[in-house]
Amino acid sequence: MIAAGADLKIYIATRPIDFRCGHDGLAAKVQDMLRLDPFSGAAFVFRSKRADRIKILVWDRTGLVLVHKRLEGCKFVWPTIADGVMPDVAGDVRGLVRGAGLEVGPSGRSTAAAGGGITAAE
Repeated sequence: MIAAGADLKIYIATRPIDFRCGHDGLAAKVQDMLRLDPFSGAAFVFRSKRADRIKILVWDRTGLVLVHKRLEGCKFVWPTIADGVMPDVAGDVRGLVRGAGLEVGPSGRSTAAAGGGITAAE
């Protein structure tokens, strides 16, 4: 289990990604496209085009952890972005992260990061 404090930042990709990417491919997307550090300890959440799968990438201080979740017969409901702001979904995302074996603190406000297709939840 990865024990993360209340200060865990969660970045949510607002657009689907190519799900053939693994640890290194997702870390490269975080660095190149988003200009963020995949080794910062933040969790990065990505979804597939069909919205039936998500991947969560997080650095646990010893290595990159990749969690892959596939739903059977249903889809993840992804929040919509309006005027660059995502509704407060941190609690929902933290539930996904917690279900993946990560322990997280209370939720915070979510806002979209400029130009990266990623939303931050603190």
